[in-house]
Amino acid sequence: MMDENAREAEALLPLTPAVFQILLALAGGERHGYGIMREIAENTEGKMRLGPGTLYRSIKQMLAAGLIEESDERPDPALDDERRRYYRLSGFGQRVAEAEARRLAQLVNTARARRLLPEVGTAPVRGGA
Repeated sequence: MMDENAREAEALLPLTPAVFQILLALAGGERHGYGIMREIAENTEGKMRLGPGTLYRSIKQMLAAGLIEESDERPDPALDDERRRYYRLSGFGQRVAEAEARRLAQLVNTARARRLLPEVGTAPVRGGA
């Protein structure tokens, strides 16, 4: 039986790709907006690039939903711009990211069972005759 926290987390699924990527970026530690954008571009090998409008609109929604929180901790002021806002994953955001990762893993398993993806460690499936 699913507990209340898991039910709350799963109620937000499926996440948009932008929100999930932001959660993944913050799972690696606190970041400011530009750092989040860079992390996403790096994690997706440049296939996904969030513009500032999409990023900050998503951040605003994620703050309101309790997925992320603004950090009070700041790096050395000599090394950072004081106008930057730093964000971190909340405990609830961690649970939501985990639930989404499980959901996506289940989809990948189904795709493998349907031979749309190769089993791990095997050659890629080619188009049929």
